Amino acid sequence: MTPDEFRRYGYEVVDWIANYWANLETVPVSPDLRPGEIAARMPDRAPETGDDFAAILGDLDRVVTPGLTHWQHPAFFGYFPANTSGPSVLGDLVCAGLGVQGMLWLSSPAATEVETVVLDWLADLLDLPPAFRSRAGGGGVIQDSASSAALVATLAALHRASGGEWRRAGIRQRYTVYTSTQGHSSIEKAARIAGAGDANVRAVEVDDEYRMRPDALRAALDADRAAGCTPALVVATIGTTSTTAVDPLPEIGAICCEYGVWLHVDAAYAGAAAVCPELRWSHAGVEYADSYCFDPHKWLLTGFDCDAFWLADRAELVRALTVLPEFLRNAATESGEVIDYRDWQVPLGRRFRALKLWFVLRWYGAEGLRAHIRSSVTVAQRFAEWVRADGRFEIVAPHPFSLVCFRLRGADAPNEELLRAVNATGQAYLTHTKVGGRYVLRLAVGAPATEERHAAATWKLIQAAADGRVTGSR
Repeated sequence: MTPDEFRRYGYEVVDWIANYWANLETVPVSPDLRPGEIAARMPDRAPETGDDFAAILGDLDRVVTPGLTHWQHPAFFGYFPANTSGPSVLGDLVCAGLGVQGMLWLSSPAATEVETVVLDWLADLLDLPPAFRSRAGGGGVIQDSASSAALVATLAALHRASGGEWRRAGIRQRYTVYTSTQGHSSIEKAARIAGAGDANVRAVEVDDEYRMRPDALRAALDADRAAGCTPALVVATIGTTSTTAVDPLPEIGAICCEYGVWLHVDAAYAGAAAVCPELRWSHAGVEYADSYCFDPHKWLLTGFDCDAFWLADRAELVRALTVLPEFLRNAATESGEVIDYRDWQVPLGRRFRALKLWFVLRWYGAEGLRAHIRSSVTVAQRFAEWVRADGRFEIVAPHPFSLVCFRLRGADAPNEELLRAVNATGQAYLTHTKVGGRYVLRLAVGAPATEERHAAATWKLIQAAADGRVTGSR
């Protein structure tokens, strides 16, 4: 493809995306398909000769979009949001066009330095502790997801707990990891990958608001020490996946300091809320954290994948992960004056993810980002008011951000049928979880185009389904 062809077809692709966004509200949120239907629309083999670009673009409409769940749809209320935006897409386009590999400072100095500065900007916007700034010996890096952040935090914690023995000789004793019963599944997976084993992950009990109980954490630490284990890592959560509970960081952090255990704070979804000063209460105690992460790709208008991960002392992670073969040696690295992000992650290679985040921060500014967060929170709180006003339903957990967990009073089966009926209409999309052993519906607000009217229409649809006036067919 020549530059001129790229220019011509690039305009067509941008037009296609713009039209997709403009028409989202008119299409079903989720597809009505059987497994294999999309694959059946594709040939068995790749083409022998190149296709015409018009045919490729046409197959986006014929093959791809009919099989999508539309995460940017204003009635998408499932999981947590997976935002994107015009500036983010354009930043990603520039990243793809440049095609640089930012594994070392030397391999593209701008890729490293823009990322370092942008993560410092973001730390300022969230009012994170000074230790997380690059100039203070900490600093931030973009991981692909909070799952990868949990893994590298686990590796650093094992390195510190073992005095470096983990890196040199592998796991030779039992190292234990702690999170609440509401902690994310990525913590267990990280323990498996790191070699600690999921049998050494402790699920700490929670209180009536689904927050980790500090007394239960202390008891678990004491029990493991008495059994000859070495506590290595505690993962506290700001905004758990099921209910957005906020663990009591001041108490947990103090315990981690007392026991010498690495504290990682997972704020994957709710961290974005801290751009709003009135929501920073959720981050009280984060100054105790050795590492912290949140996902701009969830609620901060930045396309997947983009997890912002900070360390209070970057040297600890670098010592755990650095491997320097001869072909990567260079004067800049050996000077100690540069950051090489290859030492902050599992892969060697890395793309220029910071560009899309840089574009987003510059386009929206702090005011625009706060407006987006506040709008989502306002819509969610209105939805919660409507639920409370209908005596058939109950709210099952606090809802400080933009997730509302609710259910029909009584047995689980009607709630399961309610979710199936609502989602089968294609007019809205919700998900479920289990809270206190009960089947619960989750409505998560955050798509960029969502307004109160979309939540209101969804509530009417839910009420109709509860009345038996929605059959679930399209």
